Amino acid sequence: MRAFTYERVATPAEAASAVAGKPGAKFLAGGTNLLDLMKLEIERPTHLVDVQDIEGLSTIEATEEGGLRIGALVSNTALAADERVRRDYGVLTRAIVAGASGQLRNKATTAGNLLQRTRCPYFYDPNLPCNKRNPGSGCAALEGYSRQLAVVGTSDKCIATYPGDMAIALRVLDATVETVQPDGQTRTIPFGEFHRLPGDEPEKDNVLVHGELITAVTLPRPLGGQHFYHKVRDRASYAFALVSVAAVVQPDGTGRVAFGGVAHKPWRVEAAEAAMPQGAAAVTARVFADARPTEHNAFKVPLATRTLAGVLADAKG
Repeated sequence: MRAFTYERVATPAEAASAVAGKPGAKFLAGGTNLLDLMKLEIERPTHLVDVQDIEGLSTIEATEEGGLRIGALVSNTALAADERVRRDYGVLTRAIVAGASGQLRNKATTAGNLLQRTRCPYFYDPNLPCNKRNPGSGCAALEGYSRQLAVVGTSDKCIATYPGDMAIALRVLDATVETVQPDGQTRTIPFGEFHRLPGDEPEKDNVLVHGELITAVTLPRPLGGQHFYHKVRDRASYAFALVSVAAVVQPDGTGRVAFGGVAHKPWRVEAAEAAMPQGAAAVTARVFADARPTEHNAFKVPLATRTLAGVLADAKG
C-alpha cells in the first residue's frame, strides 16, 4: 500500500470540498472494498477524507411521500434489519443478506455498497491489461476466460460485471440517490441513471463527479406484492452472483424485475415487464435481446430465464 494523508470531516460540504481540492483524494467510510484495492495498488489515493463522523447520515427516516430516506452511512446490517424495510421492501433485505458476510455487512455502508468496483479477475491482476484499471491498456478478459463476466451492455473495451446485490433490488424499487457536489449544490439521481455502461470509458463506474458525495438513498412508496431475490452462485455463501433476480410480483402476475451478474450495472428493461404474465421466457427474450455472450458465459442467458421462472413459480405458491 502506498503512503497517503488522512483527515476526518464533520459535514457533507466539508467532505466534498476536501476531496474536490485534491485530484488524488477519495472518500473513506466502511472501506471494505477500497482498502483491499489499495493493498493491491489498484487504487492509489494520495489523500483519504474520512466521512464517518458526519452527523445525520446514519439514520433511516420516513419521507413525506410515504417512502424511506436511507442515510449514506447506514450499515448494510442495519438496513436489512430495519422493520420497515423488512415489511415493505423485502426484496432489499433479501438482496443484502445474500451478499458478503455478516462481518462485512456490519462495516459496509449504503453509499459504499453502490460504489464497489468490479470483481473481474483481470481488473484485480495488475500484471494484465485492463481498460478499467489503466485506460487504453486493453482488455485481457476479451480473449481470456470469461465465465463470470457480462453478457449484455458490454463494449469492445470492457465486459466486466457490477458485483453487488443491494443495487439490483434498489433498481427494481426505483430508488433515487441524493448527493452534494463540491460547489454545495445538491442533486437527485434516478437509480437507473447512476451506474454507467462501459462504452469507451470503462474506468468510470457511475455519473458522480470528483468530490461529489452521496448523502442518502431514497425509496418511493411501497409497491406491495411479493418480493423475491434469487441468487445463483458457485457456492452457497460468500460468492458473487453468476445471475441474480430481484423481483416484485403482484397478485395478477404483473410486476417488476431486474437482473444482476449479467452486465456492467443492474440490468432492468422496463418494456419487458409487460410480458411477466406470459412467463419467464417471454420476459428474458426481450431483456437479453441484445446480449453478446462469450463461449464461456453463454449459459447465463438460459440461467437467467430459469432463475426468473423459479421466482414466478414461487409467486404462484
